[in-house]
Amino acid sequence: MNILILSAGTRDKIVQYFKKAFCGTGYVVAADADELSPAVYEADRYHIVPPICDTGYMDRILDICKEERIGGVLSLIDPELSVLAANEARFREIGTTVVGSPYALCEMSLDKMRMYAWLKGHGYPCARSWAGKDAFFKAVEAGEAAYPVFVKPARGSASLGISKACDQETVEFLMDRGDGLMIQEFLDGQEIGADVYIDMISGGVVSIFTKRKLRMRAGETDKAVSFKDPALFAFLERFVLEAGYRGQIDIDLFKIGEQYYISEVNPRFGGGYPHAYESGCDHMELILENLRGRANAGRIGDYDEGVYMMKYSEVKIKR
Repeated sequence: MNILILSAGTRDKIVQYFKKAFCGTGYVVAADADELSPAVYEADRYHIVPPICDTGYMDRILDICKEERIGGVLSLIDPELSVLAANEARFREIGTTVVGSPYALCEMSLDKMRMYAWLKGHGYPCARSWAGKDAFFKAVEAGEAAYPVFVKPARGSASLGISKACDQETVEFLMDRGDGLMIQEFLDGQEIGADVYIDMISGGVVSIFTKRKLRMRAGETDKAVSFKDPALFAFLERFVLEAGYRGQIDIDLFKIGEQYYISEVNPRFGGGYPHAYESGCDHMELILENLRGRANAGRIGDYDEGVYMMKYSEVKIKR
């Protein structure tokens, strides 16, 4: 059983963890469009591929799957999730399982206004959002919204293009500088991260790991500590099951008072997943079991509390 990790980038730890899980069973193949992506050199085998937007990209990935006898394929970046999901039937025809959520959910997760509409419509606490500045200004005048707020791309990824605005003049300036922008309420509370695995066979939630974020850097968690809250586990389980996600999910939340608010959902491994793994949540093993055709038993909250994660820089040398 072999697995292909697309857009591996700098996720060296993810590749290393997969190698541990698949050792003695199969090998790990990594791919990226940049030959200087360090994570590809952690894999058993690697391929340098065209950019995702290239017309021949998917044909190349399918060829790799056939050549390497790939049993499962996944991506580590948001824009590629929909591409994989849209071609799920083509992968299935050659015996490869797309490890991820359905196309509609990948698209909804990438489009923050659609995600907001779904959350609001299903009664989940979340940051209020506006697609246009006029609607937002009316909300301010009516006392239904206040500064500061964030102006961000509605289909953004990796926290790119996000700006904080503390007054109307700044919102006007930011919203006029480009298309596809939205305004989102600033949630002032404790930031929480959750790594969730929804079984690809049974559809049940089998693992949830949560952490309090202590420091952020470049849109990712830089320092965090693991914790457990049964109320949060129940909240997350209800959400992912109602939405219909599958596989690995990364969820950002805020806790304000006693209420949890959903901020963003990424149907993939997040940059902070190593914290979950090192605390006892081996989601690579769960994926391997699913690819073997076996459902996983539930192990929600089966990890150590009070484990701190601190990121630091490392280098990869290629000669």
